[in-house]
Amino acid sequence: MAEPSALPLFSPNIDPGPSFSELLRQVSPHQLPSAGGGSIAGLDIPHGTTVVAVRYADGVVMAGDRRATAGYMIASRRIDKVFAADEFSGVAIAGAAGPAIEMVKLFQTQLEHYEKVQGDVLSLEGKANQLGMLVRANLPAAMQGLAVVPLFAGYDQHREIGRVFSYDVTGGRYEEHDYQGQGSGSIHARNWIKAGWREDMSLDETVDLSIRALFAAADEDVATGGPDLVRGIFPLVAAIDAGGFRAFDEADVEQRSRALLDGRERGGATE
Repeated sequence: MAEPSALPLFSPNIDPGPSFSELLRQVSPHQLPSAGGGSIAGLDIPHGTTVVAVRYADGVVMAGDRRATAGYMIASRRIDKVFAADEFSGVAIAGAAGPAIEMVKLFQTQLEHYEKVQGDVLSLEGKANQLGMLVRANLPAAMQGLAVVPLFAGYDQHREIGRVFSYDVTGGRYEEHDYQGQGSGSIHARNWIKAGWREDMSLDETVDLSIRALFAAADEDVATGGPDLVRGIFPLVAAIDAGGFRAFDEADVEQRSRALLDGRERGGATE
């Protein structure tokens, strides 16, 4: 019977502690999202756009369109851009799709690894800091055109509120007090949200506003996917509150989307 492989041992000065990314950097650096190198000039890398995170009275809503583009081509019509990070937080991705999805997986593992090693969970702000470190580690790849600009949001159980964090390509972390968007269509989405956002919005109002914002972005930005009634493709939507992270059922989002498409503000039917 083969003996199990021994766990790696570290001297005190290089012990990675509860950091899974630091553990990878020492034992398997090629597995890090920023590993590799070489020029990517001339290659059309799939990019994902557009995602939003919007606070409401009891938590936060995250939503994203489903399109990924590679140059002037549609690389995917059904890409997932909204992910659970853990029970009370989520990540929405924009930028180079491959590295972004790898970063999300590493972040999910990092949070689980920290909890197992420390026997406790990170605070929401601590989780936001950990994601910022991963974004900063991706900077060499970003300089080659593989930028990743996520949104992070979650429910702060100590303060009992939803919180939203955005990042730049250097890993700079910024807390937003109301809403934020990332991706090529984000400026149009944010303008739509700005016109309708209130501090005391209900969950249903916030979900509808987020879907409307993505529709508005798709109207103005060719890289953002709008509602596809033929293929049945609609945004991904999730809410995070005291009950944890939960993704909305596709049928629910479709029903909401069709109702919004028939509304006055979209030029649809009126009573």
